[in-house]
Amino acid sequence: MKLVLATRNPHKAAELSRMLADLEIELVSACDFPDVPEVVEDGATLEANAILKAVALSEATGLPALADDTGLEVEALGGAPGVLSARFAGPDVTYEDNNRKLLDELRGIPRPARRAAFRCVVALAVPGTEVVTAEGRTEGTILEEPRGCQGFGYDPLFLPDGHGRTYAEMAQDEKNAVSHRGKAVRAARELVLRLLPQEQAVDPPRQAPNPPDEIPDPRR
Repeated sequence: MKLVLATRNPHKAAELSRMLADLEIELVSACDFPDVPEVVEDGATLEANAILKAVALSEATGLPALADDTGLEVEALGGAPGVLSARFAGPDVTYEDNNRKLLDELRGIPRPARRAAFRCVVALAVPGTEVVTAEGRTEGTILEEPRGCQGFGYDPLFLPDGHGRTYAEMAQDEKNAVSHRGKAVRAARELVLRLLPQEQAVDPPRQAPNPPDEIPDPRR
């Protein structure tokens, strides 16, 4: 049995694959289906976008598909960038562009008022069944300058509550244990185990390769 990870972002695919690697299913990503068109993420909520991606990949491939959508919600910005987190600085930007805009928007705001939460919604679409979702949330603070070189996206700026290191300063397994995506995927694992016919799994699980050095398109 194969499960399609509905993303072409190699960093995200690697994180998801690491979290699901012990399941007796073969993990593939949207990159393995180059003929499948890009999904337009025009939903008004994280849940809507996750469902859009999961359903599109499942219908196009005939396979179960798992997708996530993630947003950083900053209290001082009224919950922004939220569903637009990947496009905060514009339609064709890098992670650094988004981080720079976030720091500019928060310039002069003291750390106690820089509260934020990372939210992740995971959607699982299995042919012949209704789409199901799971959510993870991690509270934290936005720092005044980036720290760390691991991870991706806003990781260098996000300091999770109860920890002295940003996501970008943590090893992958440490980040997965506390992150919004880790929490959502752990909840989604139960959905995967319940909905996928595990007894039919014949291929060994495949883990995505380590993320490349170059920065991928953050809109994926």
